[in-house]
Amino acid sequence: MKITFLLIDGLNLIRRVYAAQPREDGTERVQSALESCTQSLRRALRECSPTHTACVFDSDEPGWRHARYPEYKAGREPMPDALHENLKLFETEFLTMGIPSLMVPAAEADDVIATLACKTAENDGRVIILSTDKAYCQLLYEHIILRDHFNKKSLDSAAVVEKFGVQPGQFVDFLALTGNSTNNIHGVPGVGPKTAARLLNDIGPLEDILAVGHTVRGKVGEMLYTHADDARLARKLVRLKTDLTLGVNLRDFRYIPPIAGGDGGKD
Repeated sequence: MKITFLLIDGLNLIRRVYAAQPREDGTERVQSALESCTQSLRRALRECSPTHTACVFDSDEPGWRHARYPEYKAGREPMPDALHENLKLFETEFLTMGIPSLMVPAAEADDVIATLACKTAENDGRVIILSTDKAYCQLLYEHIILRDHFNKKSLDSAAVVEKFGVQPGQFVDFLALTGNSTNNIHGVPGVGPKTAARLLNDIGPLEDILAVGHTVRGKVGEMLYTHADDARLARKLVRLKTDLTLGVNLRDFRYIPPIAGGDGGKD
């Protein structure tokens, strides 16, 4: 059987849907977000036709990135209390749709998804990651695509090249240079996406760029020289782990469609 694994970045979906609800924080807003999330996932199930699926959540425990860089995700708006207190409602509803949840202690959803995606792809399975997080672009190749559930678009290797000007294999170094403001990861000041793509394509990998940074003309060269360690730290932080020990089996995530009417089935 050819595997198609739909991996859902749980908080990426839920928090964005919750933020879009035109209500004050509270029970009604949570319920409205829950309904919108289930509609979105029903559409994804129809369009992706998965054989396996999982909704992956971040652990509440600090992980290795916080230990390596205490300012990781500093300044990010905290999850509203009403939403945090009711996350179990989402997990329960998703399970009635045939989508089990997964949380690994002290691990971020990104690393768990990356590990599952790569292990599946190594065994010739197809993987669809449901998220708007561009960090997943580093994983994309023939068997792994990234699906934007809000804009109904999918990113593959060719789309990464078109959008960012680099190959997925260059994307970790791309983020090391540009930084990732969403997670408060600083790259090299003054190096934006176009400059990063040009450096990577003209010179080569990050270490090659840093080795000749002092020869690059203008402010960019100065910043590459003085912020080389920041770029190296950023590279460590943005690289997704693909070798976590998860303690799960693929059969745990076999998608079994609910019996008609058993999930409230309306679209």
